Amino acid sequence: MVADEAIWARVTRELADDLAVDAPARDRAGKPPFDEVSRLREAGLPALLTPPGPAGRGAHWRTACSVVREISAADGSIGELLAHHYALSWSARFFGSPEKRDAFESRAVAEQWLLGGSTHVEGKDAGSGLTLTPVRGGYVLDGRGGFRAGVTVADRLVLGATCRATREHLIVLVDPDHTGVRTDTANDRLGQRLSGAGEVDFDHVPVSADQVLGALPRDEHTASPFTSLAPLALSLLLAHVGLGIAEGALAEARDISRGAPPARLPASAREEYADRPGGDPYVLLAYGELATAAHTAAAVTERAAEALARGLLAGPQLGVDDRADIAVRVAAAEAVTSRSATHITARVLELTDDADALDGGAGLDRFWRDAHALTAGTSAAHRLRDIGDDYLNGTHPRLTRGT
Repeated sequence: MVADEAIWARVTRELADDLAVDAPARDRAGKPPFDEVSRLREAGLPALLTPPGPAGRGAHWRTACSVVREISAADGSIGELLAHHYALSWSARFFGSPEKRDAFESRAVAEQWLLGGSTHVEGKDAGSGLTLTPVRGGYVLDGRGGFRAGVTVADRLVLGATCRATREHLIVLVDPDHTGVRTDTANDRLGQRLSGAGEVDFDHVPVSADQVLGALPRDEHTASPFTSLAPLALSLLLAHVGLGIAEGALAEARDISRGAPPARLPASAREEYADRPGGDPYVLLAYGELATAAHTAAAVTERAAEALARGLLAGPQLGVDDRADIAVRVAAAEAVTSRSATHITARVLELTDDADALDGGAGLDRFWRDAHALTAGTSAAHRLRDIGDDYLNGTHPRLTRGT
């Protein structure tokens, strides 16, 4: 396993270096990421989390998190695309039977699927969103949904939908090439322009019984601790996207500052700082602050990844208390990376004089835009409240938390 992880680290580093070369130009073009998906496939990354053996590659969840983090440092959009794919690739494990899991994963690897969609059921309490109508042999899917990643380039969509007859919330697999599926690309986003986001219409799309991967728990009382790890797995992967964006911005800013002309220093500072890159002591202070913020976010996020990996390994034997500990650690990772990513990506624009050069200059604005687009849908305050409630009152986070 150590050798395999070393191979993945090398493959990921090479792909990240390749993506970084033309990232600003691709970001400005804002085209659907078909070329980027081809690069992911050539590197073998979509099959990373499948079981070991002839069909799959069988890497550890912590390896997947590291891959997402490094890809995101080069291109946050592609990191998010990959994060959603990895979370969705475990849908049958979280919600289905062993037979469903084996059939789904074997075919996904054999046909090199890239997955898009979401297992979250939008408006499930009000009965809106995607709906399934029972017919002989399965269902038909109708409705419209907005998705943050993958739907414009996915080979298959993994979707949460509500059965009209039973009100069950089912996870289904859909071929986006069906004539009843129409995708509108979200190409005017502030950031994360290449994540494959979009809105999808489903008009009487057939879903066979074999395409039903499983069912979401109805409520807090029917949810199992293991099944409830599904939204936490996605949240943690997205925290790694935010961490990667922050680290990528900081690394590029450092390279720019190292090559900048020497600062005009007061006589008192000249002797000590004149020969150093970015010789201004206040610049050094700023980089010290930002590097510390990045290190802190990395430490919190890595601890959450270790906790989640243990929970996933426990499977159905996972206890409620252990699940609560994982939820608190993931919430901390979300809160810390969200704040670090938005702060670091804004500050580096000032340190490199790139703040007035949006879509130009050194291109550091893409990190700022990506960080804000990634974190706009989540609230650090909500996560901190859950952490505080658990710490002060011993109140476990809800099992049915959405994302």
